[in-house]
Amino acid sequence: MSAVGNITVGNNVLHQHSLPPEDYWYWIGLGVLVLFTVFFNLVVTAALAYLRRKTTLLVTALKRAQTINPVDPSEEGSDNQLSKKTKAAEGHDERTKQTGMILPFQPLTMTFSKVNYFVDMPKEMRKPGSMEKRLQLLSNVSGVFTPGVLTALVGESGAGKTTLMDVLAGRKTGGLIEGEIKISGHPKEQRSFARISGYVEQNDIHSPQVTVEESLWFSSSLRLPKEVSKGQRKEFVEEVMRLVELDSLRQALVGVPGNTGLSTEQRKRLTIAVELVANPSIIFMDEPTSGLDARAAAIVMRTVRNTVDTGRTVLLLMKRGGKVIYGGKLGVHSKHLVDYFQGIEGIPPIVDGHNPATWMLEVTAASVEERLGVDFAQLYAKSEQYREVEESIEQLSIPPEGSKPLTFPTTFARNSWSQFLICLKKQNIVYWRSPQYNAVRLMFTVIAALILGSQFWDIGSKRDTTQALFTVMGALYSACIFLGVSNASSVQPIVSIERTVFYREKAAGLYSPLAYAAAQGIVELPYIFAQTILYSCITYYMINFERSAGKFFLYALFMFLTFTYFTFYGMITVGLTSAEHFASIVSSAAYSLWNLFSGFLIPKNSIPIWWRWFYYLCPISWTLQGIISSQLGNLESMITGPGFELTIKEYLKSNFDYGPEKVGISVAALIAFCFVFFATFAVSLKVLNFQKR
Repeated sequence: MSAVGNITVGNNVLHQHSLPPEDYWYWIGLGVLVLFTVFFNLVVTAALAYLRRKTTLLVTALKRAQTINPVDPSEEGSDNQLSKKTKAAEGHDERTKQTGMILPFQPLTMTFSKVNYFVDMPKEMRKPGSMEKRLQLLSNVSGVFTPGVLTALVGESGAGKTTLMDVLAGRKTGGLIEGEIKISGHPKEQRSFARISGYVEQNDIHSPQVTVEESLWFSSSLRLPKEVSKGQRKEFVEEVMRLVELDSLRQALVGVPGNTGLSTEQRKRLTIAVELVANPSIIFMDEPTSGLDARAAAIVMRTVRNTVDTGRTVLLLMKRGGKVIYGGKLGVHSKHLVDYFQGIEGIPPIVDGHNPATWMLEVTAASVEERLGVDFAQLYAKSEQYREVEESIEQLSIPPEGSKPLTFPTTFARNSWSQFLICLKKQNIVYWRSPQYNAVRLMFTVIAALILGSQFWDIGSKRDTTQALFTVMGALYSACIFLGVSNASSVQPIVSIERTVFYREKAAGLYSPLAYAAAQGIVELPYIFAQTILYSCITYYMINFERSAGKFFLYALFMFLTFTYFTFYGMITVGLTSAEHFASIVSSAAYSLWNLFSGFLIPKNSIPIWWRWFYYLCPISWTLQGIISSQLGNLESMITGPGFELTIKEYLKSNFDYGPEKVGISVAALIAFCFVFFATFAVSLKVLNFQKR
């Protein structure tokens, strides 16, 4: 018999929840769901058809006129004349003459001999019956990089230029490397090499929210030795900005490529500057002029020439398959290069006024090689140029008498604490300039609190029946997860963008992944604290829980810990997955499991014994246990239900195992979850690398 007349138990439950019992409501509900589906699809279609995202590009008037004067070909043969002419193109700017004088660097020679590189053979490239398991991308490549010499790797697409640079720079994350690489005659040690080298990547990857000057400050602070004073570091950054002609853009935000901030050529110059402020002895540049117009490319190359102090040029030309087909000096007007290839039977002579590099690529194409029936790599291996290069490698591979291998006492230029503080300062800047993230989430916090508070208005004081008590518990349950899930989702795009920057900075040896992870996590705490204060003050008093300072503090404490572990969990999903959309899928699955095993939908004692272990691994269960125990666990007021009359304290203890004694252990458990999630995120950054090279 039901408590409400002679009706079934099912109808009684529907009545208590104000739901209609008539059968036709099945079809009404189904129809409404279909209408919602159609409506949402129409909204998405209309948005895609008519809404256009506004894009803005930074336009900056340069403070001084920039002119590029061509170098007289007749003067190319003289290093001194070429150096003077390059400076003349800068208008005899006195600042340019000071390049490299503030922080001197140690000139180093790099030699590499018989370098081979193999990767696993892709399945689609394996021939039927073939036992070959490896694909060779570099084949017996040798060469020399000497101080004051600009060395160019030139070749057709797929020749292996970037592969060779990655191998020499130690940037490869997989594959097998063979051969000998030496720095000033000593075997290359990657731990030390990262400290004295710079790598300008083809893709310009920077934090969008920082300025040009701040980007250079960050790189120089972490990469220059601690012996360099703050004043010297600042002066060196100024010098580099002038060198790459970014001093007029010092306060410009980097922005998002193709959307806001710097233009393509300005980003490229910033990428070069970020490496130059490390004052490296050896610099690798992967297509530094890619995507630039003639003016921007000339500025970049002028910068490169100033950096290497304008010496003789050595060129390595590579054919597809990673084989060298020419190495040696260019000569005046590339005479040595042209004479070598014109000496091969069947090669047409270069036309007057034709670019030697373009002509060289044309006459060494795979189709020409096949037509002539020659192998350019074999011809080069038998040439005088090859013997000269090999002799040079042999001489420079012997360390000078009395010299020692270049070593550093530590892996990084700064200690762990300094790395953390510098990373934290940068993250503070990034977060402060991300109103679309922080301002919006604080505004959403207020809106969510008002909605929740008005929905559960004054129910905190109504707890004389089991139904009323469950409503109060539902309010606490909703208050915990309503904003927590939002925090976990909203942090993912921020972490994903910064992780791309992290991969570049980690490869450059700026800092330890643990220092970066610590800064990334701690910078969230002030914003989570602000959320907690706003959310707790609004919901606590609108729901009308007991007016007690101690209970309000515990309510706010559990909210803070809950928002924190949700935020850290959102960061974990990014750290453990290769893309942001994968992180969203993983996190959504976890939310469903957490809700199911939280102990609210199904009390702990009702969960099957073989699933009960998951209850203790569910952070929401500890949040509910703690916050309900802190607000209701000590109440001695009576509560009535079908066939019983107990105090609220006794009812919660017998049905949910909640009580005042559970508050302390719940706080400890939530703190542990925060640390575990944070540590997992840090380890994921240290161990996992989804950027394969």
